[in-house]
Amino acid sequence: MLNLSHGKVETPVFMPVGTQASVKTVRNSDLLKDNWQIILGNTYHLYLRPGAEVIANAGGLHEFMSWNRNILTDSGGFQLFSLSKLRKLSEEGYHFQSHIDGSSHLLTPEKVIELQKIFRSDIMMVLDECLAQPSDRVRTEESLNLTLRWAERARKIHTGGQQALFGIVQGGGFPDLRRKSAEALSQMEFDGYAIGGIAVGESRSMMMKAVKSCIDYLPEDRPRYLMGVGKPEDLVDFVALGVDMFDCVVPTRNARGGAFFVPGGHINIRNARFRNDPAPIQPGCQCYTCSTYSRSYLRHLFTAKEWLAPILATLHNLHYFSVLMGRIRMAVEEHHYTSWRKEWHRKQRNFNKDTF
Repeated sequence: MLNLSHGKVETPVFMPVGTQASVKTVRNSDLLKDNWQIILGNTYHLYLRPGAEVIANAGGLHEFMSWNRNILTDSGGFQLFSLSKLRKLSEEGYHFQSHIDGSSHLLTPEKVIELQKIFRSDIMMVLDECLAQPSDRVRTEESLNLTLRWAERARKIHTGGQQALFGIVQGGGFPDLRRKSAEALSQMEFDGYAIGGIAVGESRSMMMKAVKSCIDYLPEDRPRYLMGVGKPEDLVDFVALGVDMFDCVVPTRNARGGAFFVPGGHINIRNARFRNDPAPIQPGCQCYTCSTYSRSYLRHLFTAKEWLAPILATLHNLHYFSVLMGRIRMAVEEHHYTSWRKEWHRKQRNFNKDTF
């Protein structure tokens, strides 16, 4: 359980991604219906548009987007990693050109914290360098040491208050570097710890190895957040390793492409076999989409490129993830997570979504 300035957050928790102060295609009231207690925004994107001044004038990010529950703001390290042709890295920070208008900017560890204080997010993230995988050991160690120096700089300018500050573990695919990062960050006494540099091109076995190599060296009494990871099977398996928090664009991005999550994986509603199918996407699902519309109608919306299509798909996928996280929390609370996880995987393997 997290106790944050905008209420408690039950863990393990998945955070829907609202990069630009909006979870794409859904209203805040839709998020409240599924009892989402925290969502994620992005400092890099909000800094460029609408800008810190606009958010400050609104009274902070919560007031700006009319969201009265918790917000975690990512520092933007991953987004800057993605702008390989538009940014330059130095000890000072990231010099980069805006992907919007080409203007020049500098984001330092200190400025990232200052921006997040303006946003008044409940959880702030330090600036880090995210590396593509695989990267060689020398480059990885250089990057890790820079990230640790940046973490110290961020910690110095935020020594407490209502906003929590999380450090970010890096170290690529090298277990000893991951451990070094976790131990060094633990000494800085952050409010929570994220594991970054995951799901950036490596195999799932490498992801598991990276998390296993460092998670036991992070304080058990602080939340442990695995960044950018969030397929259903990942949520189930990484909770077993001790992860408390997740975020990922998977449920919302996949929805916009016509992919609906169901037991056993997902179905693509554009498939011709759904043309005359009167059944709901997932029989028994209580979401608005499944309670109201048929597969046939949803397929029609997507093939006709109606704006309603991604809205209804996102409502279903977020509800699916909400229900899954609720079941995960219940199994953890009832102290039978190992057996529940085993049974969950068995049902996934045996579920034939082609005849669903």
